[in-house]
Amino acid sequence: MEDQDQSFTRVSLEANSSFSSSYSFNSDCEKTTRKSERKGDTVSVHAKQLKVFRDLDEPEHPALTVEFTFKAISNTLQKMSEEQLRHFKRTLWNYFPQVYIDSVQSMNLVDLVDRLLECSNLQSSLKIVNALLEEMRQGQLVDSLQQLCIENEVRFELRRILKSTYGKLGTPGERTFYDIFTDLHMTAVADNGPNIEHEFRNIGQLNSHHKSEQLISCKDIFSSSMVEEKRVKCVLTTGMAGTGKSMAVQKFILDWAEGRSHQHISFLFPLPLRALNDFQGSNISMLDLLNHFYPDTKKLKDICAVKGHVLFVLDGLDEYHQKLDFQTTEMWCDVKEATSFHVLLVNLLRGNLLYNGLLWVTSRPLKAECMPSEVVHRVTEVRGFNDAQKVEYFKKRFVDPVQADRVIAHVHSCKTLHIMCHLPLFCSVLSQVLERTYTGQTGDAFRELPQSITPVYTQLLLKLLSQRGFRAPARSPDQAKDFLVKLGKMAWVMLEVGQVKISRAHWEGAGGVTVNEAVVNSGLCTEFTVKQFVMYDEKVHCFIHSTVQEYMAALYVFLEFTNQRSSVFKEPLKRKLPRDFKRNSEQLKVYANALEKTLLCEDGRFNVFLRFLLGMGLKSNVELLKPFISSSENYPSVIQDTASLIRKMISENLHNSAILQYCLDELTAEISAASL
Repeated sequence: MEDQDQSFTRVSLEANSSFSSSYSFNSDCEKTTRKSERKGDTVSVHAKQLKVFRDLDEPEHPALTVEFTFKAISNTLQKMSEEQLRHFKRTLWNYFPQVYIDSVQSMNLVDLVDRLLECSNLQSSLKIVNALLEEMRQGQLVDSLQQLCIENEVRFELRRILKSTYGKLGTPGERTFYDIFTDLHMTAVADNGPNIEHEFRNIGQLNSHHKSEQLISCKDIFSSSMVEEKRVKCVLTTGMAGTGKSMAVQKFILDWAEGRSHQHISFLFPLPLRALNDFQGSNISMLDLLNHFYPDTKKLKDICAVKGHVLFVLDGLDEYHQKLDFQTTEMWCDVKEATSFHVLLVNLLRGNLLYNGLLWVTSRPLKAECMPSEVVHRVTEVRGFNDAQKVEYFKKRFVDPVQADRVIAHVHSCKTLHIMCHLPLFCSVLSQVLERTYTGQTGDAFRELPQSITPVYTQLLLKLLSQRGFRAPARSPDQAKDFLVKLGKMAWVMLEVGQVKISRAHWEGAGGVTVNEAVVNSGLCTEFTVKQFVMYDEKVHCFIHSTVQEYMAALYVFLEFTNQRSSVFKEPLKRKLPRDFKRNSEQLKVYANALEKTLLCEDGRFNVFLRFLLGMGLKSNVELLKPFISSSENYPSVIQDTASLIRKMISENLHNSAILQYCLDELTAEISAASL
């Protein structure tokens, strides 16, 4: 018990002299004074004395609160029998007759504890109760009260650490996570599939749900009713890349740490799977693992003895590199003995390590399938933002209300942007792009916001590729380029025939790109389950949004021409380029072919693709794509010629002028810059 000796709130009893003979309370019960300090008084050194009274001025641990102290003492005394409680009251009165002037036996428990807290500070009250219980030889109650105090101190330190770790935004400035956080669109049913909204295309329902979705919030996950009444012990939350799973986890952790919700949970321990990769191949116990991440838990000695529920939050199952084998991994229930980390993690996920343990696991689709259905009691899904939440996010992100209103208006002006803002990650990327426009400007003093959407999608792509490093070994730029070309080619093949779902034949023709690489590692694709028949479920794969498929198809066409001088358009142009467009004619032919193909397609599936293809050559976008480009071109001149060609086509083809103007908007900023 050496750690207990260091606590502010624990005490032992030493028999010396009576408190009543050595101390007296002043009239308002605010402090005690030794009788020997008053003139003419003498002190009997032969009577009993509690050791506690020697250090009444000892500093209190900051974890002590009136609420905790009252509950701890009350709960401890409630465990006594009526006879034991009468004995306790008599002993208390013997030491403090001045405090309990009225008959202490007539006091109920609430009044008794209230009076004690009125006349002593919090720490002294705990010491007094502890010492009296020791004198009564109530060892179990002493241990119980001390355990409550230890848990309270550890919980206090844990909350402090979590608030410091999860309350930051990760960016410079004074703003906190709560300043930016926006509620997420979460559902109690998974396998919803991607957002099917599109600016031009009509995409049919991809999932097989027939009932209206049941919305939930972070507070609904492990609510007291879920834990106590429905006995939910393991919740699995899925969601494709960029939907805000880690945001939901961060909100949940902060709410608990700051006392806003889930206070029925005694301890909350985040164990990010990204960090758990470091333990692969090692032997460790559950207690040692907790002590590694949260050193203050060493005071607990035995996590199994904790009063109440202990929640482990494992965010990012898809970031754990090793395969989890639930079929053959041995059973393990000992939290103190070391075993291989794989055995420990699998049994933590099984729920075998703590009878009072709760588990919240988040993951991208596909990797979540490794969790057996028998250990998962509830499955939820994070789907990003709904329309109202998009507006709320930008209002919080941009402090200047004028800027916020302009950003919101800008997002609404381009339907493709507005739809894609259902992804919080996309909102964050777009905000960073627009913030650079606003740098050093306030109120109405700002430039026109950029109309180009291709660089924003490229930023999203780069963000997802950078996060890939958390899930798989690093790869060279050439390997990354090869992956993008192969995945882009698959996107192009699908787009040509108007397909959104990725078939087995598409994967087989993807040149070695695996489902795991596309869905889990890169996050550009997703997976969900549809029920074709009562007893038959089918796994469906697609891009995280149809416009991401169109972007990848455009990237493939662009990289093929830029790096290989090869055009995917094999049919000759139906109309020759005018003579004044001979400069950079090969690249212009690619654009002209794309323009013809788009205008001839009645269902509009190439409209956004064309805009992306034209935007690929923007100087700002080429800079972003440099790691994947083998050669460089004089893009500004090509952009100017392309814009001139589109204007000429608009004048000749009024029927399709809206689509052509839509594509011309992508080039506006660069055309203006070049003209200057």
